[in-house]
Amino acid sequence: MALKVFVDTEFTDFIDTHLISIGMAAESGEAFYAEVPYPEKECSAFVREAVIPLLGREPNSACSFDDLRIKIITWLEVIRRRDEDVEICFDYQTDWDLFSDALDSRIPPWCRGRMVGENINDLLRYEFHKQNVLPAHHALYDALAIRYAFRERTD
Repeated sequence: MALKVFVDTEFTDFIDTHLISIGMAAESGEAFYAEVPYPEKECSAFVREAVIPLLGREPNSACSFDDLRIKIITWLEVIRRRDEDVEICFDYQTDWDLFSDALDSRIPPWCRGRMVGENINDLLRYEFHKQNVLPAHHALYDALAIRYAFRERTD
């Protein structure tokens, strides 16, 4: 059995994609969040309106892109139970791609990606944001919402 960690990212746009922030929520309760420098001129209008205003809400989240890999690996090592694999669960392929980029494609052998888009109940995701008064399009809040809305399929 593997520890599930739900990841979400915010990024500049769909064409010239640059990471803005990354949020991770472990099924065991821990959370990780970081914001990195990004090229403002590459941001889509949607990102300028919906994502950028939400940055800076979490204290001590600013991080250089160079330091991001070490911070992510350290966090994963801390939350990982001894000799346990970690499943990085994502509902959108770009989240996995940006997670991999943040690790310079040097993903630990005990870490693997898993697409869980079909396992996310959108009504539960919406409910999480409403009940907790947390806006969507913030990587940490969305990762927490995905964790909350995840249901393992048995079919």
